[in-house]
Amino acid sequence: MEIIGVDWAEVTAIATSVLALGLLGAFGAAVFAAQQVREARKSREAQMAAEFFRRWNEDALVEARRMVGSFKSPEELRDAFAAYVAADAPEAYVLYRELDYFEQLAALERQGAIGLELIRDLLGRTLIDRWEMWKPALKAAHGPGVYPLFEGLARKLQRAE
Repeated sequence: MEIIGVDWAEVTAIATSVLALGLLGAFGAAVFAAQQVREARKSREAQMAAEFFRRWNEDALVEARRMVGSFKSPEELRDAFAAYVAADAPEAYVLYRELDYFEQLAALERQGAIGLELIRDLLGRTLIDRWEMWKPALKAAHGPGVYPLFEGLARKLQRAE
């Protein structure tokens, strides 16, 4: 059936325009959704970082950091930590707080919950230096391969320098 007086080229042009507007709207919605996802991720990362760095200043972790800082060298920490672990001394558990903190932070980075750049901006060289301080103590007390995520994060930060 043919409709008299209908310009099919015009109808096709109008339909194409409507389709193009629909595709443009869908593209705009997709860009907006992607932006929302990025913003949500940044917000989640900021909250996670705020929580982790709040923990950095809690009394228990400050005590552990002070204790580690009291050792003059990695070798001095190694000897003391190995003795604390062997004796199951309370000091060993105080020191484990720092190790556990860095291992948990590294796990969050590995899972994408906290970005490497943010860790580098906030802790950077401190984390690397702490790994270098701890490495001999961990090897002496537990052998190689303990706290692998902490070690891996320190290596990533070293490569990023």
